Amino acid sequence: MAAHQLSHLRNIGNTVALRLGEVGIKSEAELRRVGAAQAYQLMAAQCPGKRLPVCYYLYSLEGALQDRPWDALSEQEKAALRLAAGLPR
Repeated sequence: MAAHQLSHLRNIGNTVALRLGEVGIKSEAELRRVGAAQAYQLMAAQCPGKRLPVCYYLYSLEGALQDRPWDALSEQEKAALRLAAGLPR
């Protein structure tokens, strides 16, 4: 149910949609309100001691919000996202 509301977005498959649902993000509107960086942080907090792949989560979320492939984000955009998510450059 919730996964279906998010999995229609570009870059968001069932696994990412389910993880978003686990942290309370169940719609596109909620993802937009929270933003990619904070959504990534919330999902990462669910997996302490484990680093979520940045390209599959952080970049994919931003790409979904912009309706762009995650790998089309510029290096500047990726660096800004990592900084906003509290990740090393």
